[in-house]
Amino acid sequence: MLKSTENTNNLITALYCRLSQEDERLGESLSIENQKIILQKYADDHGFRNCKFYVDDGYSGTDFKRPAHVQMMKDVEAGKIGIVIVKDQSRLGRDYLETGHLMDIKFPSYDVRFIAINDGYDSINRADNDFSGMRNYFNDFYAADTSRKIRAVQRAKGQRGERISTATPYGYMLNPENKKELIPDPQTAPIVKRIFDMYASGLGVVKICDILCEEKILSPSVYIFQTTGKRIGNPDLERPYHWA
Repeated sequence: MLKSTENTNNLITALYCRLSQEDERLGESLSIENQKIILQKYADDHGFRNCKFYVDDGYSGTDFKRPAHVQMMKDVEAGKIGIVIVKDQSRLGRDYLETGHLMDIKFPSYDVRFIAINDGYDSINRADNDFSGMRNYFNDFYAADTSRKIRAVQRAKGQRGERISTATPYGYMLNPENKKELIPDPQTAPIVKRIFDMYASGLGVVKICDILCEEKILSPSVYIFQTTGKRIGNPDLERPYHWA
């Protein structure tokens, strides 16, 4: 039997938010901030206490190794959570089988009440949840369809000679006159060419790294951090010349 509101007050009310890059393009209505407002208001209006946000920002609904989701499920299995609330079922996941397993088997087995606000789903009211499986199926279909469209867009960009990655490889920079094009970075391109020449001459990777370190040439991740402020990779600021 599912826990009532009263006897879950000493347990966590998990407010789960998720936003993928594809969802972000649809506008503010799916933003993490908007989800938080909706979930907190629902919890307050219905007297749910001991609320805790679990947030996965930038993760696909087909990925069930999302950090916050994994932590939430660990807390579920540890008996710490009494209720899980999401904006809609697609926030929990877009995989038909996995999401259905969570809703129909996993949560009930740990006596966790699950609520999807916009879908009108509340596991405590079994009779009102007849369309939940169909929603999971369409959420799964949406994810697959979106993936196909993104691949088609990336393929078209590649065929036009445009870059398809948001990251700029070491040795290159964005063309100031055309942000869709990469050009050699005058600061780092010579280093890349030198690495190639050293390797082609027979030097091993470890020896090349030692040479770059001895000459105090910044590692790629540290160089990017110092020039753009972005953390790409794992910049070791205590050993800025360490190449590996």
